[in-house]
Amino acid sequence: MSLLRIRGSLAGVPVRCQWALVNDGRAPVAGEGPLAELPRRTERIQLVIPAAQVLITRARLPHAARRHGGSVLAYAVEDETVGEPDANQVSWLGAADDNDVLAVVDKRGLTRWRDALDAAGVHDYEVHCETLLLPWAAGVWSLAWDGREGMVRTGEFEGTATDCGDREAPPLSLRLMLEDAQAHSAGPASIALYTTAPNAAPDIEAWTRELGIAVRLAGTWDWRTAPTGAGVRLAQERQRWRVFTGAAPRLRPAAWILGAALAIQAAALVIDWTSLASEQRVLRQQMESRFRAAFPDAVAVVDPALQMRRKLAEAHHAAGQADGGDFLPMIVQVAAAAKELPAGALRTVSYEGGRMTLELSAVDEASVRRIVARLAQSGLSVDAGVDNAPAAARATSTTVVLIVRAS
Repeated sequence: MSLLRIRGSLAGVPVRCQWALVNDGRAPVAGEGPLAELPRRTERIQLVIPAAQVLITRARLPHAARRHGGSVLAYAVEDETVGEPDANQVSWLGAADDNDVLAVVDKRGLTRWRDALDAAGVHDYEVHCETLLLPWAAGVWSLAWDGREGMVRTGEFEGTATDCGDREAPPLSLRLMLEDAQAHSAGPASIALYTTAPNAAPDIEAWTRELGIAVRLAGTWDWRTAPTGAGVRLAQERQRWRVFTGAAPRLRPAAWILGAALAIQAAALVIDWTSLASEQRVLRQQMESRFRAAFPDAVAVVDPALQMRRKLAEAHHAAGQADGGDFLPMIVQVAAAAKELPAGALRTVSYEGGRMTLELSAVDEASVRRIVARLAQSGLSVDAGVDNAPAAARATSTTVVLIVRAS
């Protein structure tokens, strides 16, 4: 199997990179250069992120949350990261000691690499952390050391970068990690130290005394020569459009059917709208003709229904009869509708031009709804002016205003 490893820092703009072409049974071929000159036709591609740019931490998650990624898991480690959760991409790696292990990387830096690799024609690749490429065995920590700093793998899914040390003194962060692990009875039996640079081997005896645990030289290590099966994948970036390759011919009949259905629906809506508009014009013409037949002296007909109601009220008044929009008939109907209200609930009643305004105080919503329903049954219309609320009421603190008109 051929594997192309690309090592890139998330801190800068991806222009050049280090790479290694690994083939089973052959010596790796390493190089460095622009992304456009990367080797092609490899079976697998890995983007390797430096240890210092990946935070691996533990959290307790609901089982269903493990299937989610990105910003969803980012909130689980919000207390351990600096900045907004949406700035990080978080991946679930596995479980360790009843906890979930999560990997946190900078989303913006990963996006820059994704765009750069996409522009270079690299679409299908895995994202790996350099730390988890180190060899690992149960009960043993693996430490990669370049003579000044390094990284340590403490478990199947866990590891981190270390701070600085020297030939005589191990890194302080390594000591603190050992103390914390031993306090929880989870310390390693030994540390396997791999050198990553010439003459990087420290004083093993001095380190053993300082750490209080056996440290042994395990040879040299390089991310370029790690076995093809090493590492734990953080994410899989795939070329999304490949999923739909060849799907267009298969979907074309369905697209034609959908387009025809939409066209028929649109035509039906146009026909229905045209029919309703025509019916409205016919009804208005009938109302206008009847109004002119009843009142031939009318100069203009703007609203036949309203003008007919006003003419009817004038006829009632001329005959000495009360109209439904007069004060006396309206107040009788309002009184019947509000008869169940407690004393003092109806604060004011005002009337002008066929409109009666009621101001109610300390009335619950259910009572207001009953009053509105009774007024509507009596042939009156009730509205709230501005609010248009379902109960036809406008409330300010504990006061309710109802505007009543003759239908």
